[in-house]
Amino acid sequence: MLEATTTYTPAEDRYDHMTYNRCGASGLKLPAVSLGFWHNFGDLTPFEHMKKLVFTAFDNGITHFDLANNYGPEPGQAEKNCGLLLNKYFKAHRDELIVSTKAGYEMWTGPYGDHGSRKYLIASLDQSLTRLGLDYVDIFYHHRPDPDTPLEETMGALAQIVASGKALYVGLSNYDGPTMEKAAAILDELHVPFVINQNRYNIFDRTIENNGLKDTAKRLGKGLITFSPLAQGLLTNRYLDGVPADSRIALDPRFLKDSALTPERLQQIRELNDIAIARGQTLAEMSLAWLLHDGVVTSVLAGASKPQQILDNIGALKNTTFSDEELARIDEISLR
Repeated sequence: MLEATTTYTPAEDRYDHMTYNRCGASGLKLPAVSLGFWHNFGDLTPFEHMKKLVFTAFDNGITHFDLANNYGPEPGQAEKNCGLLLNKYFKAHRDELIVSTKAGYEMWTGPYGDHGSRKYLIASLDQSLTRLGLDYVDIFYHHRPDPDTPLEETMGALAQIVASGKALYVGLSNYDGPTMEKAAAILDELHVPFVINQNRYNIFDRTIENNGLKDTAKRLGKGLITFSPLAQGLLTNRYLDGVPADSRIALDPRFLKDSALTPERLQQIRELNDIAIARGQTLAEMSLAWLLHDGVVTSVLAGASKPQQILDNIGALKNTTFSDEELARIDEISLR
């Protein structure tokens, strides 16, 4: 449990209250809430705190840990720390876990860091497996489209990776609908188990609704896992009364700057918060529930800096049903 320091015994009832959704038409299931290692698993976070986060997640049915080669700081450090956690505490539970990682951003100098080339993808995964201390990952993603590499080469590399046993499934991240459909056709011809897309999506960011990705994923029977579900913290009650000293804007403005908190945006947050209160939810809970309400999103990928945030994220699953009036009002506020 949480107080364990050298051993870890997961909660016996960990699977009783989590929802598990199938990835599109595949046989793979993911928890409705997954744990992202983008933040809080690099050099800046004490290892003891990372333990509390992953123990809380697994104790409550979160079986999916999502990484990438460049997560840190420094790049690669999140995979190293995840590898330590897996080796020390999860050896007996490896087959209960879905571990995913990605490659698509340059990780080393020189001419062979092209983020879609066969050379880069295979070498990057080999490095990731070494850092993780694993023989294979469950899902390996191409992290972003590469206009300088033929799509056939990138998809061929994913096919080779699965054939080698280094990944069980593959995914695509940050693709739009038309490009994903072309990639899916190549992967289908190569008999590669392409099961999921990973894209940014939240109440404020509707890119995948506009670029065809969401509709195409549904039509082709591919799963969808969404990151930045809380718009880096904007879709919470954190900023209703100013910028807290311990907030992301104050402590780590790399991904959320104070310029994002305009008077217009703050008014939207307040109005959305009113809807959440009327639903008996926090704004964060409602924002996660909104992503899951129509059944297209397989899993919401949420990070956490505190164990309680993980529990709060899971709390969103208590009510993922919205009335037509609520949905219309959310659109009216967020899209204006």
